[in-house]
Amino acid sequence: QVQLVESGGGLVQAGGSLRLSCAASGSIRSINPMGWYRQAPGKQRELIARITSGRSTNYAESVKGRFTISRDNAKNTVYLQMNSLKPEDTAVYSCNAEVVTMSFRSLEVWGQGTLVTVSS
Repeated sequence: QVQLVESGGGLVQAGGSLRLSCAASGSIRSINPMGWYRQAPGKQRELIARITSGRSTNYAESVKGRFTISRDNAKNTVYLQMNSLKPEDTAVYSCNAEVVTMSFRSLEVWGQGTLVTVSS
């Protein structure tokens, strides 16, 4: 009914940049918070950035000052600009959204994840 599709992951050298995108599609009335999570091998998934529909943001300390979350409400898309990447940023990155459907159902939706690998 509602899908999130991520793109933009890949392999990058330390110090480099990547931009992730996550587009929502389906029977969408509104989307409030959208967020990016990551899960590194052997570690728990962590929230790294979150943005409300009013574009208020918050970040994990580990990425503050290096990553920027933004969204285009008209396109139902959230972005994550990642700069000054470090090997410890290597993880599967997933987007998440709280969606209200056209039938007024509230759903929490996850994307399939995209792998980011940072080489030293």
